[in-house]
Amino acid sequence: MSALFEHYTLRSLTIPNRVWMAPMCQYSAEASGPDAGVANDWHFAHYAARATGGTGLILLEATAVSPEGRISPYDLGIWNDTQAEALRRITRFLKDHGTVPGIQIAHAGRKGSTERPWKGGAPIDDERGWRPVGPSPVPFDEGHPVPDELSREQIREVVGQFAAAARRALDAGFEVVEVHGAHGYLIGEFLSPHSNRRTDEYGGSFDNRVRFALEVVDAVREVWPEELPMFFRISATDWLEDSGWTADDTVRFAALLKEHGVDLLDVSTGGNAPRVRIPVGPGYQVPFATRVKAETGLPVAAVGLITETGQAEKIVANGEADAVLLGRELLRNPSWARHAARELGGEVHVPDQYHRSV
Repeated sequence: MSALFEHYTLRSLTIPNRVWMAPMCQYSAEASGPDAGVANDWHFAHYAARATGGTGLILLEATAVSPEGRISPYDLGIWNDTQAEALRRITRFLKDHGTVPGIQIAHAGRKGSTERPWKGGAPIDDERGWRPVGPSPVPFDEGHPVPDELSREQIREVVGQFAAAARRALDAGFEVVEVHGAHGYLIGEFLSPHSNRRTDEYGGSFDNRVRFALEVVDAVREVWPEELPMFFRISATDWLEDSGWTADDTVRFAALLKEHGVDLLDVSTGGNAPRVRIPVGPGYQVPFATRVKAETGLPVAAVGLITETGQAEKIVANGEADAVLLGRELLRNPSWARHAARELGGEVHVPDQYHRSV
C-alpha cells in the first residue's frame, strides 16, 4: 500500500489520502457591491476539478475575515452570510466526491489593498483600495504605504472577526479550518521582530509577539467543534540573517500551538521581507516541517516544489511529513492524485462518469 494513499485521521475526521491542495488565491471575486468576496462559477469549477481528480483535502484560498483583511479587492471573503451561503455549493460538491473541504481564514495586514498579481500586484491608490493595518507603522517595501498600527481594541476586534469567520465556515460545511499565520500577512507580521516593533504586551519578547496568534487560535478553537481539526499555516523562517522569525522560533511556537488545540502545522517559509535570498529547489521547505514533527510531535504537512510522485511518496513514507500540500502542481494538473495513485498502486475516488477512463 502506498503511504501517500493511506487514510489519515485527525480527531474524528478521516481524510482519504495524503495528497492535499494548498491554499492558492484566485483573485476572482467581485471587488465591491453585494457580491463582494462571494465565490462564483470560477471558484466552483476550480475546486470541483481538483476534487474529481482525487485530492484528499482541499484548503480553499486565503479567505478574508473582513473587507480590510483582503490581499486584493478580488479576494474571497467570509465576513458575511451571503459569502458563507455561496461556499456551501463548493463544500457540498467536494464531500459528494470524497474530498474533505477545508478553508484558510486570513487577514492580509500591511500587505493588503494590492492589485491582482497578473496586473502587477502593486498597492492600490484608487477608490478600490483601503488603508492597510499592521502591528507597527512599518511598510512591507518601498512603494507600499505605511500601515496604521492596530490599537489593543482593534486587535480584539480582529480576534473576534477570526472567530466569526470560523463559525460561518462551519455553517458553510467546512470540516477543516486553517488559520493563516504565514507569508508576512497580519498574524505573521506580529510574530516577527522584523515587522513587529511594538513596545506593549504584543511586541518585544517572543511571548509577547506570539500573543496575538494564540488569541486568534483560542478564539477559533472555542467556536470550532471539538471533533474537527484546526490547522495553522506558518512561515518557518523569514530567511533573514538577523532580526527575523527563525526555525528555532517555529519549533518553540509549534509546541505552544499544540497546547492550544492546533492539530497540524502547515509549514511554508518567507513572505515577510522582500528581496531575501531563498535556496529554492525541489522540496526545499520539507526539512522545516520534519524538524517540527521530530521535536514537538505535532503533525505537519509539507509544501514547496513538491511535483513528482516518487518525491511525494518518499516524504510521507519516510515520516518527513504526514501529508504533502501541492500548490502550482495542482494548477497544472487537477488530476495529479489520480495519476499518482495509478503509478503507486493506490486508490482514489473516481466519479461514476469517469470510470470508463480507469
